[in-house]
Amino acid sequence: MIGRPDERVLQRYAKLAGLMYLLTNAAAIFAQQLSGQFIAGNDPVATAGNITGSLSLFRLTLALELLTVAGTIALFVALYVVLREVNRNLALLAAFWRLAENCILAGMTFTTFTAVELISGRPYMQAADAEQLQVLMYALLRVHLYGFQVGFLFLGLGSAAFSYLWLKSGYIPRWIAAWGIFASSIMAVVALIVIVYPPFYGMVTMAYMAPMAIYEIGLGLWLLVRGIDIPAAESRTVGP
Repeated sequence: MIGRPDERVLQRYAKLAGLMYLLTNAAAIFAQQLSGQFIAGNDPVATAGNITGSLSLFRLTLALELLTVAGTIALFVALYVVLREVNRNLALLAAFWRLAENCILAGMTFTTFTAVELISGRPYMQAADAEQLQVLMYALLRVHLYGFQVGFLFLGLGSAAFSYLWLKSGYIPRWIAAWGIFASSIMAVVALIVIVYPPFYGMVTMAYMAPMAIYEIGLGLWLLVRGIDIPAAESRTVGP
């Protein structure tokens, strides 16, 4: 058996997690809305024109993506601190899955920086054919888009593990944790299917992310406003 955790510390980290859930979702949604304005479906020339016409705004989307990554790292550190006494090894695994997700997503921005450089019009690029550069640029942007699915696979795995720990902890209502397991599993499974069969994304579009958005925003609000129920954990045993 364990003694009662330091309630003030756990509450602070729980509220930090709630705040990061809300901020990272807001930043990610805003970045997605902005970036979507630049991509012209199957039209590299139009896409290149959109980017070069508003390059500063396009770079803002990359900055928002990186800020989302930074906020998400703070999020899963807070989750680890709150949930490590439920099962330390599983909490560590969940944190590493989320770390893998964010390393991948941060790394994917390099493909976009490369894409922008290809159509920058710098003197050393003058020897290359402009149309070929635009096609290559568009291909790199597509890699960036599908790279998100690789990150989302690890997001789903890590979030499912953390949701299971929430379920076992008694810190939050069980129905919220159960929904988190469901939403996270959907995220991981669909991401894996899209990796194997890319046309599947055109069938489900971004709708498969809705359960996860509901979970993260809902849990974020709960943690920020209500906090966690510490007494529920007094009789809990520590996992390996």
